[in-house]
Amino acid sequence: MNTDALRGHMDALLLSVLENDPLHGYAIIEALQERSGGTLTVPTGTVYPALRRLEQAGYLASEWATVGGRKRRTYRLTSAGRTALAGERSAWREFAGVIGSVLEPRTTR
Repeated sequence: MNTDALRGHMDALLLSVLENDPLHGYAIIEALQERSGGTLTVPTGTVYPALRRLEQAGYLASEWATVGGRKRRTYRLTSAGRTALAGERSAWREFAGVIGSVLEPRTTR
């Protein structure tokens, strides 16, 4: 998939994969790939800065944990993040509807 097409939607994607369970960075990347049927391959250089930005905005909280002897930062959605995700989903439905109405062939009368 064209990564330019993801521009502007990365926050919504990240918030969505964190909706149900806290995940560490690499697990977030794997979740994006799995939920997209293998279509989305998002580089770490895109994901980690976005996670930090979302945390600074108050949409995510994080904590360090040791898993298998390795320290990992685990992210979880905050209540503000849930509200932001709801807004992102609403905006996406509106955007997809408008673009779809333009791209779909028009029936002639």
